[in-house]
Amino acid sequence: MDALLGAVREIPGQVAPGAVGYPSLFLLVAFGALVPVVPTGALVSAASAVAFHRSPPALPLLLVFAVASLAAFLGDLLLYWLGRRGGHSRNGARWLERMRERAEPERLEASRRKLDEHGVTVLVLSRLVPAGRIPVMVACLLSRVPVRRFVRGAAPACLVWTATYQLIGILGGSLFPEPWQGVAAAVGLTLLVGAAPSAWRRLRPARVPR
Repeated sequence: MDALLGAVREIPGQVAPGAVGYPSLFLLVAFGALVPVVPTGALVSAASAVAFHRSPPALPLLLVFAVASLAAFLGDLLLYWLGRRGGHSRNGARWLERMRERAEPERLEASRRKLDEHGVTVLVLSRLVPAGRIPVMVACLLSRVPVRRFVRGAAPACLVWTATYQLIGILGGSLFPEPWQGVAAAVGLTLLVGAAPSAWRRLRPARVPR
């Protein structure tokens, strides 16, 4: 148990913003936007919790926000560009097909309806809903939304997404005096927020028949 607590206490030193921390945060968030296996929301929350404990915290928090927002935006833009290549090359077609496989048919159809009704502003909400980003992006690709129009929706979406997870990190960091405790709380809150919509969808069908 002492070894486990010691390892957790080392987390702030590993994710702390700095000469190594900011580039690492940028690369991990950008990679997570391309390959959605990295918990990018938890990374932003953890980095924000560490930045909150720095003195003064304003500049580190601002840098975390700027780095994470830019990385998420560039990752989304690159993923969309690769998807658009699907109609022009064999490798691009494979990439687009992989993206379609990640999107459930029901969610993809719902995303296409919302895209028709609300335009690219639906990208803002898709960034906040777990597993909601890929279906909306595929819907944009299938509807052949121009890159410039996609950028108008993706830019504010990444800003809102970063601000949301940074607030979670600040909340977690403010609850405890030690940075490692704030990181643990921020990651826990992030996982709870991410799991809540899935749990709601599972419970909702069970209540309808009653």
